[in-house]
Amino acid sequence: MGDRRFGKGSPFSLPDSATGRGPAFTGRLPSAPGFWRSPVRGVRFTAVLGLILLAGLTLLFVTGLLSYAAYNPDLAPVNDKTPGKGLLGFYLFAWPTGPHWLYRLTQGLHVTVGIALVPVLLAKLWSVIPKLFVLPPVRSAGHALERVSLLLLVGGALFEFITGLLNIQLEYVFPGSFYPLHFYGAWVFFAAFLAHTGLKLPRAVRVLRGGRLEGSAPGEADELAAPDPALPTISRRGALAMTGGGSLLLLITSAGRSFDGPLRQVALLTPHGAAEPGPGPNGFQINKTAAAVGVTAADAGRDWRLTVSGPAGKIRLSREQLLAMDQHSAALPIACVEGWATSDQWWRGVRLRDLAALAGYPDRPPGVLVESVQRSGAFRKAALRDNQVRDPRALLALQVNGENLSLDHGYPARIIVPAAPGVLNTKWVTRLTFEAL
Repeated sequence: MGDRRFGKGSPFSLPDSATGRGPAFTGRLPSAPGFWRSPVRGVRFTAVLGLILLAGLTLLFVTGLLSYAAYNPDLAPVNDKTPGKGLLGFYLFAWPTGPHWLYRLTQGLHVTVGIALVPVLLAKLWSVIPKLFVLPPVRSAGHALERVSLLLLVGGALFEFITGLLNIQLEYVFPGSFYPLHFYGAWVFFAAFLAHTGLKLPRAVRVLRGGRLEGSAPGEADELAAPDPALPTISRRGALAMTGGGSLLLLITSAGRSFDGPLRQVALLTPHGAAEPGPGPNGFQINKTAAAVGVTAADAGRDWRLTVSGPAGKIRLSREQLLAMDQHSAALPIACVEGWATSDQWWRGVRLRDLAALAGYPDRPPGVLVESVQRSGAFRKAALRDNQVRDPRALLALQVNGENLSLDHGYPARIIVPAAPGVLNTKWVTRLTFEAL
């Protein structure tokens, strides 16, 4: 059959001898039916990828919202990086302190699954790219809604994945703060995702129930299949296997940053931050070094004092005085928004609720504003909720794994709180202000 739109001999067709397959049409424009000739494309191939993304992207959205809630942004302005969120913060709740590995799990899933989904996302976009060039661009009100949701979906997905990947590599280069861009981008993307899912999910399920993976649903036209496909070089099952293999490779080379052992050494795609500290009690990951935020050895020297404020007034304590107080221990990890985590480290120091009692809150301590001596970088100040202060495992840590903290790990004193994001475990603490936040 010849071309139905332009006719044989049109400048947008090739002569029969050029194709070797009869009077087949191969368009020169992306909007031409014969431009996209891969035999792999088809509604079944796209439906399989779409259902994988439906589960994966929903998980990413939920864990992303949980990560945002873990910062307790509704507690104090110092924690809130998206002050104009309005109704988008409707779901926020007091982040719990247990289980102590909660943030390690939720953010580890968010980052690791996000990286592993990259091949699936790219394959899905490749599978539907002919739809972006269909003419006329709008045929009806329903079609217009589908097209708008598709553009927002594609643009939003690319924006979220690109900004997220740049952030976890600690090489974020977009203008403005990562937090509001990623947060608002996620809501725009997910709104388009819901609209597109509502339009396409019934068809995807119907297509997958229709028979073999290689074919289309009985009696239903496959609008994604090429009208004049090229000779196949890979089957659709092979393409799905290749996509899955790419996801598995990315999983292996990223998941290890949440664990110790051999997997950590092959985690090439998640951030390494500063050089590994090496063996010993302080030999676990550091991203924010003292030098990077302007903290010097003099800042942590003999003149360092911790100021504790509350109804009892201001109390200044040296490190020696803190060490003379009752010491408590807790085994807790550090988990960061970039997706890496340490195993449980053995921390020792003064409980925050004991310092609250010293400040004038002996019974039910309130939240606390924590200030660091660091001179640059985000979260120089951070607020903790009352439930975090009251947890007996929440410490002003002075030692780790049986030795004094190193300067890069926050010497002379740092916060460690169960289930809190790493940036709220403030290092180089100089002031604690206990008050209702």
